[in-house]
Amino acid sequence: MSETTSVPSASPQDASGAAVSYRRKEFRRAMQSMVASRWALIGMIILIVVTFVAIFGPWLAPFDPNRQNLIMRLREPGMPGAGDMIYWLGSDQLGRDVLSRLLYGARVSLLVGVAAIAVGGTLGTIAGLVSGYFGGWVDDVIMRLGDIQLAFPFILLAIMFLVVLGPGLVNIILVLGIGQWITYARIVRAQTLSLREKEYVEAARAMGDSTFSILFRTILPNIIAPLTVIASFNVAGVILSEAALSFLGLGVPPHVPTWGSMLSESRDHLLSNKWWMAVFPGLAIVFTVLAFNIIGDWLRDFLDPRLKENG
Repeated sequence: MSETTSVPSASPQDASGAAVSYRRKEFRRAMQSMVASRWALIGMIILIVVTFVAIFGPWLAPFDPNRQNLIMRLREPGMPGAGDMIYWLGSDQLGRDVLSRLLYGARVSLLVGVAAIAVGGTLGTIAGLVSGYFGGWVDDVIMRLGDIQLAFPFILLAIMFLVVLGPGLVNIILVLGIGQWITYARIVRAQTLSLREKEYVEAARAMGDSTFSILFRTILPNIIAPLTVIASFNVAGVILSEAALSFLGLGVPPHVPTWGSMLSESRDHLLSNKWWMAVFPGLAIVFTVLAFNIIGDWLRDFLDPRLKENG
């Protein structure tokens, strides 16, 4: 009699354990790469601090950001305010605490940056997948719409739509998000054109997978890396655009503190040596944008498959 030996198949628990082990390995590699680059670590620390401030700003702020006290107007940093409180970063022309408005403004800047990228990235990714996979007249229509949008300066389009729609947090997120979609659409389209003829995509078609499954379960996971890099850079650009629109008075309503509106309010006092009104919100914008750009550079190198192979 001949004995047959059966090879045990991998159980779902083994597959799940392998996936967890792989994620842990990738996380350790990411931490080692970030620590080694140093600049990426500094950028991440800045983003963690800004995020912490954005979340807990209302509890950290020593004053109500909209509380006016004309007697205490234009106080220099470190001078005492009402009661036992101190204006650590000074006060503005209406006697409002600059530190409190700076802390509240972090929430608006991060919310607009992340939400606008989520809107634009989602629209652009779907448009790029459809355009690259189907081609033909669908591709032509989507790309020509993008070309039309790119033919106009974005800041002018944003001003036009915000003048019509009016200032507001939702409106500025939609305007800035829609303005970003073509960037993602072009990248996703180029990647989809090269991936749609790959063997694993052909195999998915042969197995009867639906178009939705092929686009979002087969092709999309393979183009997440470049999208992540582009998104990290675009968040910085959106934060700058929000600051510029708030500077022009077209961002969120006037009673909502933002870094851009704080810069706008400081214009009339720059020549009178009231430097703190512009310096502190300006530095907040500079360091936040710089941190996102540094993280974008690091992600571009970290997600490069050639560097993975060499590592």
